[in-house]
Amino acid sequence: MDTKRTYTLDDLENLFFPGTPLAVIGSPIEHSLSPAMHNAALNKLRRQDTHFNDWAYYRFEIPEDDLFDALPNFHARNFIGLNLTVPHKVLALQSLQSVSADAKYMGAVNTLVRVESGYAGYNTDGYGLRRGLEIDLDQSLKGSTVLIIGSGGAARAAAVQALLDGCDQLFIGNRSPARLAGLVEALSALGGDNCVQTFTLDQLPKNLPQTGIAINATSLGLNIADPAPIDVHQLPSNWKVYDMIYNPCSTQFIREAQSCGLLAANGLSMLVHQGAHSLRLWSKKKVDERSMLEAAMEALHHSS
Repeated sequence: MDTKRTYTLDDLENLFFPGTPLAVIGSPIEHSLSPAMHNAALNKLRRQDTHFNDWAYYRFEIPEDDLFDALPNFHARNFIGLNLTVPHKVLALQSLQSVSADAKYMGAVNTLVRVESGYAGYNTDGYGLRRGLEIDLDQSLKGSTVLIIGSGGAARAAAVQALLDGCDQLFIGNRSPARLAGLVEALSALGGDNCVQTFTLDQLPKNLPQTGIAINATSLGLNIADPAPIDVHQLPSNWKVYDMIYNPCSTQFIREAQSCGLLAANGLSMLVHQGAHSLRLWSKKKVDERSMLEAAMEALHHSS
């Protein structure tokens, strides 16, 4: 089977996917980097262990309305693992046999592991963020002041990971007060209502400490003409900036941060490390993250 092709639910029902298949499912899915990343890592695993000779990772366009039909079909056809992206991360929670503790806090799953009667759900986005910050910016969430921009699913995952890792202070800002209040309430299960502070995007919190990390978890930046989500000049001079967006690789948020002399990085490393953690859950093996990063960068280059 062609791992570069985009398949559909009809294909799943009518074609045979041999060996040990894996897949990413979502809508739209055409430009997902996951097949390139995972198949590169699987190539490395095959050289170490013949058990992985028949493993392959595919891409499926599955609209939201088809998710509950698709999951039993994937299970019946022995797909041992699935990655979920928009719009399935929250919806899938309704149909899983079990959900990991951090995924429950995050209110979403992005990784499914096949079990006897269905799938178990996990969320590797928080891990991906943590590793991205550590590798790209030498920044730990533990003991740090974390400022998150956004109140959607990506912001919630980032906030949960910051709280789980033991951040010192957590600030969350968004344009919608109602959504912001909803996120803070969701974080209360982690004790977040005691340490989470909110702010408006036009005015950052006053008296920020001299060091910290600002994370863009909004869609601002996906279009090259998008402005930065906050006024970076309001950040102290020793802060660092992380934009979850990786395509385009340089957003206005990153450019303004760099012009202020701040260290900044995009979200490609987060994508790679969440994917690597997914593959570890499926394979129970150490994963070559470098091969995944190189494959993702090459796929991005060809798509631009």
